[in-house]
Amino acid sequence: MDFPPKTDIWARCLEYAALSDVGLRRSNNQDSLAVVLAPDQASWNRRGHLFMVADGMGAHAAGELASKIAVDTLPLTYQKSHDASVADALHDAVVAANNQIHQRGEASEDFRGMGTTASTLVLTSAGAIVAHVGDSRVYRLRGQKLEQLTFDHSLVWEMSAAGRMPEDDVPDFVPRNIITRSLGPNAEVQIDLEGPFPLEAGDTFLLCSDGLSGPVQDEELGTIIGCLTPDDAAKALVDLANLRGGPDNITVIVVRVTGPQVADTPNGQTPPTKPRPREPIPPIQWALLAGFAMAAVGAALMQRWIAAGVGLIGTAVMSVVMMASRQSPSDVQHALPGRPLGKGPHRTRNCTPNGEFVDRLSRMVQQLADAATNEDWQINWHQFNTMRSEADAATFAANYSLAVRLYCQALTFMMTQLRHQHE
Repeated sequence: MDFPPKTDIWARCLEYAALSDVGLRRSNNQDSLAVVLAPDQASWNRRGHLFMVADGMGAHAAGELASKIAVDTLPLTYQKSHDASVADALHDAVVAANNQIHQRGEASEDFRGMGTTASTLVLTSAGAIVAHVGDSRVYRLRGQKLEQLTFDHSLVWEMSAAGRMPEDDVPDFVPRNIITRSLGPNAEVQIDLEGPFPLEAGDTFLLCSDGLSGPVQDEELGTIIGCLTPDDAAKALVDLANLRGGPDNITVIVVRVTGPQVADTPNGQTPPTKPRPREPIPPIQWALLAGFAMAAVGAALMQRWIAAGVGLIGTAVMSVVMMASRQSPSDVQHALPGRPLGKGPHRTRNCTPNGEFVDRLSRMVQQLADAATNEDWQINWHQFNTMRSEADAATFAANYSLAVRLYCQALTFMMTQLRHQHE
């Protein structure tokens, strides 16, 4: 995929890398991404830089088509909106993408019901603003603190929020892979807007599909993007997800602010936006409510009281989730001039480089070396051993930031060598 060139003025204040990989268990890549950089100061002041990740869903090529329509339609619609605020333009662009995907799906039986997540980050002179539907994520690393700026629109996260319980405490019978919002399946879509989050030099943003956030822990994500350049971090993250099975397509965008981009609006507040009508409850939530209720009734008729109790709990939780969705951040706060949008950050992690993670990387690098030796693959062992020796020395000196960087580079070097061997 071709990306816009980094002009001199923006090369001094911004670095980014974008990478998408099919993973190890999928035959095609249903993820898509987009990068649209402001070519000049006037464009920066008007619309800023846009970054987007979309994770498609649907049989055959439907998911691939849905995500492609999203990354083609949303940035173009956003740029064409001249008079609206950034938040309004983003909201309208997501709606336009949903309309395009839904109409294409309704026009063909093969594509009916196709959908995609859509997580979009815009860096503007007023700060970072996020538009979000689904469970692809946007993070910000500042110093050694990683913040998840988006709320996962998944059944697990919705139930956790409604029940005020940690994600890990959600009952095991709740499927982990069900998302409650996406672009395309329905004529209307509920959109979260977050921000603006003021920008500082050194801030690093990560956009990714769940092919990365599933296999790789938040603390690992933050440590890697904090210790490596965006290019090296994107490669290392994809390699790490693949080493852990690569169960899904993996898409990564790493963006680092390297120069002063000062907010024009006091305290990083967003310009006034127009009020919007309350958006509908997603049909999947109605379907889940009905499913839990029917399960409870059926189990009670068969005198299976434990199963009936589980169904009642599910019905109650979904009722709370649906009521909460009627008071979504984008509905309530969108109409208040000068107030932040949304409720993010939604989760915070400390990502200080430490010996435990360094040891984990060291063992993975050793396992790759053992596999290459056992299979008699042709590897540039001198270069690899030099990299690993330098990483070992950094570990011995307790320079964990350098050790993470060097082990990740050794890991990527070995994975690249193995790919060439396979080819």
